[in-house]
Amino acid sequence: MITYKSAGYLHLSLPHLLDTLDETDRVWLWHNGDDEATIEALRPFRSDPRVHRYHHSRENVKLREPTNWLWAESDGEFVSKVDDDCRVSPGWVDTLSAAHAANPDFGVIGSWRHPDEDFRPDQAKRKIREFNGGHKLMQNLWVQGSGYLMHRRVVERNGGIRPDESFSAYCIRAARAGAINGFYFPFIAEDHMDDPRSPHSLIRSDQDLLDRMPLSARDNGVRTVADWTLQLEQSAFILQSCSLDPRQYSGWRLRAIGIRRRIEKALKRPARW
Repeated sequence: MITYKSAGYLHLSLPHLLDTLDETDRVWLWHNGDDEATIEALRPFRSDPRVHRYHHSRENVKLREPTNWLWAESDGEFVSKVDDDCRVSPGWVDTLSAAHAANPDFGVIGSWRHPDEDFRPDQAKRKIREFNGGHKLMQNLWVQGSGYLMHRRVVERNGGIRPDESFSAYCIRAARAGAINGFYFPFIAEDHMDDPRSPHSLIRSDQDLLDRMPLSARDNGVRTVADWTLQLEQSAFILQSCSLDPRQYSGWRLRAIGIRRRIEKALKRPARW
């Protein structure tokens, strides 16, 4: 778990994460920045026997460096990240690890953070497949960067996240190398508390959004709760409708206009992303 200015959520996300694990699972904590409230919220957990390592970066180095730190220095069969604003479902590790065990070609498989109203079965059904052991995935070349379970062999084959690479792009690169990625189905719910539709969200007004600005919202120029909600809806639509052909994601910026038009047509409103 990577934390940054998240004291308002940590009392919900971190104890909940720890309670979903068993004695074979280990939590690594990386804190970015010097926000005193977050540091204080973390303090009781630094001595928790379920917390294996803790690192404090005075600088906010964001996500790539701490993710690669875990991947490079841990020796577990699986690696994962759970965001500090997310609550995973009980049993998520058991379900995902069992799916991996039955299907050695699985690479990165994950939970689903979107609410029920974002599920579009007309779009998703063509991407839902059953695999060995009765495990099903809604296949996609990438998954969200929280609540996933990735087999260590993916790191061994592909290395870490490159300086110019997002986690999504890393997943696509792994898929090009043969990994089967996707969201476990029926979906394993993950409560994304920075989604204004979450009952635990601290984002209720436009000012709340400006005060807590999620990274994805900031990168897309979002300024209002309505625009942020629309972006989240559109993200869910893309995951359920986009291509499974890795070749389609070379020079992806050249196809951005076409993807945007598909979203606008499906949702009958302008795309915000």
